[in-house]
Amino acid sequence: MSDPREVIRRPIVTEKSMRGTATGKYTFEVDRVSPKPVIRDAVERLFNVRVAKVNVIRIPGRTRRRGQHYYREAGLRKAIVTLRPGDKIDLEKLT
Repeated sequence: MSDPREVIRRPIVTEKSMRGTATGKYTFEVDRVSPKPVIRDAVERLFNVRVAKVNVIRIPGRTRRRGQHYYREAGLRKAIVTLRPGDKIDLEKLT
């Protein structure tokens, strides 16, 4: 994947994820099959920052019901990216 926008889908902006920005941790929804080095490269290219560490979490989809029928929502994959000291991403400019 040469385009970093295919790897990084969107930033996750919740109260819990915003607490991490004080310590340089940012949370993104990422492609399901991208490995950590590809995620690191995509963040560095998109935001011009240096990445110290990447942690990846897979969240399974929930079972939902509509009438009598049950179906399973698609899950997602999150990456918590820790930046090196001094680097920062302005999430307000992204939206």
